[in-house]
Amino acid sequence: MTRVLVVDDSPQILATLRLNLRARDYEVAVARDGALALARAAGWHPDLVLLDLGLPDLDGVEVIRGLRAWSTVPIIVLSGRAESDDKVQALDAGADDYLTKPFGVDELLARMRAITRRAPADGADPEVALGPWTVDLARKTVTGEGGRAVHLTPTEWAILELLVRDPGRLIAQRRILAEVWGPAHLQETHYLRVYLASLRRKLEDDPSSPRHLITEPGMGYRFEP
Repeated sequence: MTRVLVVDDSPQILATLRLNLRARDYEVAVARDGALALARAAGWHPDLVLLDLGLPDLDGVEVIRGLRAWSTVPIIVLSGRAESDDKVQALDAGADDYLTKPFGVDELLARMRAITRRAPADGADPEVALGPWTVDLARKTVTGEGGRAVHLTPTEWAILELLVRDPGRLIAQRRILAEVWGPAHLQETHYLRVYLASLRRKLEDDPSSPRHLITEPGMGYRFEP
């Protein structure tokens, strides 16, 4: 049973999420402040953390940093803060996804399912399906029916590999820029728009309405199988 730690100072939100998650066979623990959240995470070892940023004692970003000091547990931020700066700060601190309040329970559950899917084991020569294409992470190729290959530039491949290695997980713009172009290029978000547009033209059935290479405005990108 998947263990979920819900951190929020709103009794109503805690009760609603606890009820909905338990009804779907999640094991749930709750915390109403940051200090208790860190203590429960250390003692209970959840599989996933749902975290509000506006806590009474610690800012949620501090909680993320505290968790990331010793844990790789997936963290989904649930916050009323809709500004891009807040989202970027939380993602840079180590959050895996960001959902703005008010949110639908169905969308939250979909994000939870996506984020808890485990990446293929190292050395397993994983192949990932992207629509009609097969992305081979070991051979660094993209092929279709009959072995037809799609030519990707090294930069396009580097971006695609980051996305498909974590299906359903939001990959922050700054992370992609840092890993593909280097730390000196963290503000060059136009690079990503250009290269994602190129990848969509090559891999999506309808590049103007992508199903697999999804933009999360102001935050980053995600791969949906």
